[in-house]
Amino acid sequence: MKVAFIKPPIGGISDYLAALGADKRAALEKLRQQIRTAAPKAEECMSYGIPGFRLNGKLLVSYGAAAKHCAFYPGSIVRKFKNELKNYDTTGQGTIRFSADKPLPSALVRKIVRARIAQQE
Repeated sequence: MKVAFIKPPIGGISDYLAALGADKRAALEKLRQQIRTAAPKAEECMSYGIPGFRLNGKLLVSYGAAAKHCAFYPGSIVRKFKNELKNYDTTGQGTIRFSADKPLPSALVRKIVRARIAQQE
């Protein structure tokens, strides 16, 4: 499946989010806050042109928007949550695709981020 990614603007996370439509921006801001809550020691960053979080100098998770969906990139840990993610597109390795009007549940985001933290340690 070919995915059309939204070209990231030059700048930081705020610029990236500002370039999105209101629905995608709101969904990703919510995801951003959920990640920040689950990983308070992580630093925000831009990696490969999309927003993400680093912990101890290593990329923890990323998130972004494409033409037709939003995405959360927690890496290979996605396999561990296959059953809980059955209502979302997880065909990309380490990728969870979701629509702006059907965001990931907060509790699930927290579990995934905490599992990524444990995986890195």
